Amino acid sequence: MKTLLLGALLWVAAFTAHGAPQVVLDTSMGKITLELDETNAPLSTANFLAYVRDGFYNGTVFHRVIDGFMIQGGGFEPGMRRKNTRAPIKNEAANGLKNTAGSIAMARTMDPHSATAQFYINLVDNAPLDYPSRDGWGYAVFGNVIDGMEVVRQIGKTRTGMGDVPTQDITILKAHEVTPGAH
Repeated sequence: MKTLLLGALLWVAAFTAHGAPQVVLDTSMGKITLELDETNAPLSTANFLAYVRDGFYNGTVFHRVIDGFMIQGGGFEPGMRRKNTRAPIKNEAANGLKNTAGSIAMARTMDPHSATAQFYINLVDNAPLDYPSRDGWGYAVFGNVIDGMEVVRQIGKTRTGMGDVPTQDITILKAHEVTPGAH
């Protein structure tokens, strides 16, 4: 019995020491650290981490910025050159996570199951994007900013032109995983 209890305690300790996955976005305006929720959004988290591990986000830009709403990135290089992505994933918006200020969610088209690489970070609480939304689906939140929200807000204040595209490139220089607590 003691061996079983000790084994269970060691497993719990190892699991908690591991913690939730974290990703740092080193941007041209500063660092943004994200903590991902693989428990409530396993598909979105795994999808995002696969793009991070492949270096896909390195050199991409925040291509849509709307102050008082959100900043969006993950699909274009400078000059609005679209990057090729993997197949879309299933929408996980019914996971109970909300589009609150500082949350990160999957961007998509009108098709609820069209999310690929693009993501957005909410600048404010955006309850209309939560499940169920006008289209019945909502947008899948899969994590939160845990450090660098001032950088997110600064990006949100960037001057934009047609299509809410920033007039100067705001680049993700590198996206990389970090050990929880080591950002």
